[in-house]
Amino acid sequence: MRFLRLLSAGLMLAAAGCTTTSGTRNAVEARWNGQSAGAFFAEFGAPSSDTPAGGTTLYSWRGGHKTRTIAATYETLPNGKRGKRLTPARVEYMNCAVQLSVSPDYTIRSVRIVVDKPGQNGKTYCEELLG
Repeated sequence: MRFLRLLSAGLMLAAAGCTTTSGTRNAVEARWNGQSAGAFFAEFGAPSSDTPAGGTTLYSWRGGHKTRTIAATYETLPNGKRGKRLTPARVEYMNCAVQLSVSPDYTIRSVRIVVDKPGQNGKTYCEELLG
């Protein structure tokens, strides 16, 4: 009896870990799922680490380092002149980090974005860089 309880608890935990997805979640997955990992690394550089996970390999990649200057914003006065400063100018340091799940035949099965920032065109920085 105790064995059946443990077995059913294990099956429930396994079922709870399963997720279903309907299609891709972002432009990076849409672009790279099913593509060769070699093509990804040739275009964006080598992975920083790799970890075997069952029948797949998880590759961690970080790149796209750049700085972006955000201009200060000012109050607009009725006479068309610039008023007091509302927000100061600042510099943002941009980068992207993803984790690629790659099958034994070196095909990308999933892309998980780990580090990202908002982009300039309504997309995130990783979507602009990798999508």
